[in-house]
Amino acid sequence: MSQELLRPPETPAREVPDRGFTALRVALGVVFVWFGALKVTGDSPVHRLVADTVPFLPGSWFVPAVGVFEVLAGAALVLGVAVRPVAALVALHLLGTFLVLLVQPGVAFVGGNPLLLTVPGEFVVKNLVLVTAALVVARRR
Repeated sequence: MSQELLRPPETPAREVPDRGFTALRVALGVVFVWFGALKVTGDSPVHRLVADTVPFLPGSWFVPAVGVFEVLAGAALVLGVAVRPVAALVALHLLGTFLVLLVQPGVAFVGGNPLLLTVPGEFVVKNLVLVTAALVVARRR
């Protein structure tokens, strides 16, 4: 083994800029702008899922309103505006998506088995990753 490989780097890791956080913030923002725009334009594949999860609100205005929030929140994250409070709101919003599992279990699970997810169920459960990303972004100083 070469001695060069065993030598510590010239620049300590603590001095190297952390680009991972910025990439996470921007990626989360892009996802929100994209998904929100689909809701605003009426092209979202989850329009019916969202509307049926809150049947006491008219989907005709509720789903686009959710889309507007997502576009604005996503843009703020991409641009780095009010990142901590926006990311916290995004995390809360994403927690609301888990209502699908409670309100529409027949849509989220195969045969009522919570271990067997349908496509909509997987769509919701993957939000665990987005919630975690939003919490990491909200926590960053």
